[in-house]
Amino acid sequence: MKSRFKKQVEDSGLILVVGSTGKTGSRIAERLARKGVSIRHGSRRANPSFDWLQDSTWSPCLKGVESVYISFSGDLAVAGSSDIIVAFVSEAKRQGVKRAVLLTGRGEDEAKKSERALQQSGLLWTIVRAAWFNQNFSEGAFADLVDTGQISLPAGDTPEPFVDADDIADVVVAALTEPGHEDEVYDLTGPRLMTFSDIANTLSIATGREITFLDVPHDAFIAHVQETAAPHEVVWLLDYLFTTLLDGRNASVSDGVERALGRPAKDFSAYAQSVAAAGGWGAGA
Repeated sequence: MKSRFKKQVEDSGLILVVGSTGKTGSRIAERLARKGVSIRHGSRRANPSFDWLQDSTWSPCLKGVESVYISFSGDLAVAGSSDIIVAFVSEAKRQGVKRAVLLTGRGEDEAKKSERALQQSGLLWTIVRAAWFNQNFSEGAFADLVDTGQISLPAGDTPEPFVDADDIADVVVAALTEPGHEDEVYDLTGPRLMTFSDIANTLSIATGREITFLDVPHDAFIAHVQETAAPHEVVWLLDYLFTTLLDGRNASVSDGVERALGRPAKDFSAYAQSVAAAGGWGAGA
């Protein structure tokens, strides 16, 4: 492996972590703080406040920043997202930012517009394309379903190489603080493909509870989401996730974690055991 894995940049400068309260951003901010790196939190609750939909908030947050982690609120597949990223990257360059790491979704064609905006910006760049997160089952949209004991989703038997948010955070921190990650596109997955039935079985073992997977018709699932009065963009995103992204295009594993960090990616079973050991999902109840 390359020597970059152990070589630390002496002074990373001030790093803006956009989305610092999210699944990846919170982990990245915590790791950078432990390293003694100066960070600025990019969130609506921070001071200065950051809001993707209020471009007047970008400049104060970017002032004096050396590097930035870009995690878009929502999904880069949503129409108009790439325009926002183009404008933000342009402002970052104008403010003197030198380096940027962008989180995108694996297999998302629309996200590639945002990737190109960064690649053509003149900044030092790293792209992190991630598969679906393990943490969706403990910190995200699927957590309540696991708690009920039945994961009811229109997922069929299409496998997905779920990736751990801790691995994503470790890759991003390396790209922000170590040399040798410039002009790299890291495709991040877990070490194996898993169907939602596999996920349910693994969670059952970890928790000591029976957790099953029920494949529901897609149209019925979307209709149910609409009945909950979910915002239109949420309905659209769920429809997109379970049709376009779960059509088999991502049914392969990649070596992005190992290329970036020199170690294997975390397996879903290790993630499940860790969450269960901490009392998640009513383990052992």
